Amino acid sequence: MATTKESRASDARGTFFGHPRMLANLFSVEMWERFSFYGMQGILLYYMYFSVTDGGLGIEESTATGLIGAYGGGVYLSTILGAWLADRVLGSERVLFYSAAMIMCGHIALAVLPGASGLAVGLVLVGVGSGGVKANATSLVGTLYAEGDQRRDAGFSLFYMGINTGALVGPLVTGFLQQDWGFHVGFGAAAAGMAIGLTQYALTRKNLPPSASVVPNPLPQEQRVRYLLIGVGVLGALALALLTGLIDAGDLPVVMAGAAVVAAIAYFALLLGSPRVDALERSRVLSFIPLFLASAAFWALYQQQFTVIALYSEQSLNRDILGWTMPPSFVQSINPVFIVIFAGVFAAVWTKMGSRQPSSPMKMAGGLVLMGVAFLAFIPFAGDGPHGTPLMALVAILLLFTFAELFLSPTGLSLSTKLAPKAFRTQMVALLFLSVSIGTTFAGILAGYYREDNQVPYFSVIGLSGIGLGLLLALCVPLLRRSMRGVT
Repeated sequence: MATTKESRASDARGTFFGHPRMLANLFSVEMWERFSFYGMQGILLYYMYFSVTDGGLGIEESTATGLIGAYGGGVYLSTILGAWLADRVLGSERVLFYSAAMIMCGHIALAVLPGASGLAVGLVLVGVGSGGVKANATSLVGTLYAEGDQRRDAGFSLFYMGINTGALVGPLVTGFLQQDWGFHVGFGAAAAGMAIGLTQYALTRKNLPPSASVVPNPLPQEQRVRYLLIGVGVLGALALALLTGLIDAGDLPVVMAGAAVVAAIAYFALLLGSPRVDALERSRVLSFIPLFLASAAFWALYQQQFTVIALYSEQSLNRDILGWTMPPSFVQSINPVFIVIFAGVFAAVWTKMGSRQPSSPMKMAGGLVLMGVAFLAFIPFAGDGPHGTPLMALVAILLLFTFAELFLSPTGLSLSTKLAPKAFRTQMVALLFLSVSIGTTFAGILAGYYREDNQVPYFSVIGLSGIGLGLLLALCVPLLRRSMRGVT
C-alpha cells in the first residue's frame, strides 16, 4: 500500500513522458554512470592487447578477451554484495551513492596509475562499484510504480534509454581521446563523467520515495562483525591465490563463471527456503529459474560485442570513411544509437498494447531468437579478409542486436521486480544480474574459440544455439505463466 501511495504522490508532482518524475533523475544519473563505464569498456580490450609501443600492455589476445569476460562477469557478480548491503544494512539509495563514488575512484586509478597496477586497482574499484549501482538503480526504479501498474515495462524501457544514451557517447569520447592523446586521457574522461553523475545524484536523492531508504530485512547489530570478518577473509584468500600464482590470468574466466553459478544456486536456495517467503512468492521464484537460464544464454551471445565483435571491428571491418579511419571503439556506440532511437518506440508500443502485449517470457524468447539470427547474419561476410566487411553490414547486424536486447533486457529487469518476494526485493534484481554475470563470463570464454579462419563455423554454432533456446523457452511459456501466479 505504501508503494501505491508513493507512486500516486509522484504522479501528482508531475510526470516524465507519462511516468513518475523521479524517473527522469534516475534516468540522468544512470546515463552518466554508463557514459563512464562504457567509455572505459570501449577502449579497455585494446589497452590490454595493443603493444607497449602503441600505448597498451601487450597482453596476449586470447587472454585479454578472457579477462574482459571475467571482469564483466565480476561486475554483475558484485551486484550480490550491493543488493545484500541494500536489503540488510544501508538501503538502496545510500548503497547507490557510495558505489558511484567507488566507480569514480576506479576510473581515476586507470587514468593516473601506470601498467598492470593501474589496471588491477581500477578494474576492482569500477567492477565492485558498478555492481552496487546496477542492482540498486534498477530497484529504485521499481519503487516508483505500484503493483499492477501497466506502465512499469514502458518505464524500464525509458530508463534503459538513459543507460544507452551514456553508452552511446562514452566510447565516442574515450575513443577519440585515446586515438589522439592516449589511453590514460580516455580513462580520465570516464572519471569526469562519473563525477558529474555522482554530483547530480547527491543533489536529487532527497526526492526519492521514502521506501528507497528503507532496509527491508535489517541485519541484527550483533551479526555485523561476523559478516565483516567473512568478507575480509574472502578478499584475503582471493588476494593470496593471485599473489601465489594459484590462480593466474588465464584461470580467471572459469573461476568467475564457477563463482557466479555457485552464487546463483545458493541464492535460489535461500529464497525458496526462507520462512519470509510465502507459497505465492515461492511459486513465482520457481518460475524465474528457466527465465534466469534464458537470460544467461542471451548475455553469453550479446556480450560478445566487447570480445568477438571488438576483435572483428579492429581486424576485419572496413573502417575507412572518406579517407578517415574510424577508431574501432566507435563501433561500441552503434548499438546505443539504436537503443536511444527505438527504446521509446518499444515503450510506446507496449503501453499502447496494454494487456494485449506479449507476456514477459514470450518477449524474452523473442529476444533469444533474434540474437541467434544476428549471429547468422555474419556468415555472408565471413572470410572477407582484413578490413573487408562493409561498415553498413555491421550496422545492420547490430540493429538486430538492438531489437533482441529491447525484447529481453528491459523485460527481464521489470520481471525481476514483479516476481520478487517482498523481503528480498533488491536481491531478486541481483539474481537477474547473476545471470548476466554468467553470460558475460561465457562471452569471454567463447571468444577464445573465435579466429579469423573459423568465422563460419563459429557464427553458425552460436546463431543456431540462440534460435534453438529461444524456441524452447517459447514452448514453456504456458507452464511458466501458471507458475508466475498472476504476473505477466
